[in-house]
Amino acid sequence: MNPKRAVASVLGSVGLGWIARAAWEIPSAIGASMSSIRPYASGVANYRNERFHNSEPSSTFTPTGNQTSILSSVLTRGRIGRPSAAIPLATPLAPADAGELAVTWYGHASALIEIDGRRVLADPVWSERVSPSSLVGPARLHPNPVAIEALPQVDAIVVSHDHYDHLDQATVAALSEHQTAPFIVPIGLGAHLRGWGVDESRIVELDWGKSTSVADLTITCTEARHFSGRGLVRNTTLWSSWSIVGPSRSAYFGGDTGYTSRFADIGAELGPYDLTLLPVGAYDEHWPDIHMNPEEAVRAHADLCRGDATHGLFIPIHWATFNLAFHSWAEPVERATAAAAAVGTAVFVPMPGQRVDALRPAGQEEWWANLS
Repeated sequence: MNPKRAVASVLGSVGLGWIARAAWEIPSAIGASMSSIRPYASGVANYRNERFHNSEPSSTFTPTGNQTSILSSVLTRGRIGRPSAAIPLATPLAPADAGELAVTWYGHASALIEIDGRRVLADPVWSERVSPSSLVGPARLHPNPVAIEALPQVDAIVVSHDHYDHLDQATVAALSEHQTAPFIVPIGLGAHLRGWGVDESRIVELDWGKSTSVADLTITCTEARHFSGRGLVRNTTLWSSWSIVGPSRSAYFGGDTGYTSRFADIGAELGPYDLTLLPVGAYDEHWPDIHMNPEEAVRAHADLCRGDATHGLFIPIHWATFNLAFHSWAEPVERATAAAAAVGTAVFVPMPGQRVDALRPAGQEEWWANLS
């Protein structure tokens, strides 16, 4: 055979194989159909016309004065969200007994919260890409600090919403095998889990304001200002944040959200919180309603602590691991730490894999410096 034709034949086979693999993966990864979700969502207060809605008017995309700015950002700023060198990783420490109040951050929004001797795993994502395909989509900027099968046994797994960077099919499958804890999720997400083989007995679906008790913890589904969707149709499942309250300590996990006045309501009802994990990254002028910026995250911490900015410890999340916006890689924590210092909020920025004792945090190392 002509060498050029042979090469073209091989490349063609590889290309077809790549396309076939992607096509095979995507339908399962996208998850449940609207018809599977509908029976669980019907009757929920903010579910209308087969869609969930924010309690505050919100847009997922806001045009700016310069209508070409988003295209310009894609073309000219798409790579500035990558670090200039390898991101350092800490070796995760998992004491035999969970602590009084601690957190291990694995990157992006994935975190292990220890509270009153119990463990809660939040928004676990261990895949290489946050996409319906393992071949395309935003890829990790650093490796996982720990293998998923090496995680300690947890008491609960909470998920904030169904976006790929927060709910991952492969991770769910691995946790189903290696963990026994229930998945506590907002209304509608249970349909995804059932479709992926999670046993019904391990699925707890909650509406905003509803709670469940697990191992002496009260876990409450609280509002977020965001949206959902894994395919072309949006808002068929609910999105949330999570309040985790033990006998003596409390933590708030923000997941992914825009700034909302509901933070103050949550703080007044369930706070003040000893620990908050709040998103600081992937913000942009085009989507201010559904991704808050670092200064808003600091403000949210104070709201959740009943107006006391100096109460508790703030851990920034939702940054560093995936390039999802147009700001520089370290900008979220540079702005967050500066805003926190201005109002006296205690903030700690762990490196991926690092465990932080929230009651006695060690000295902060600015490990992110010079990486943007």
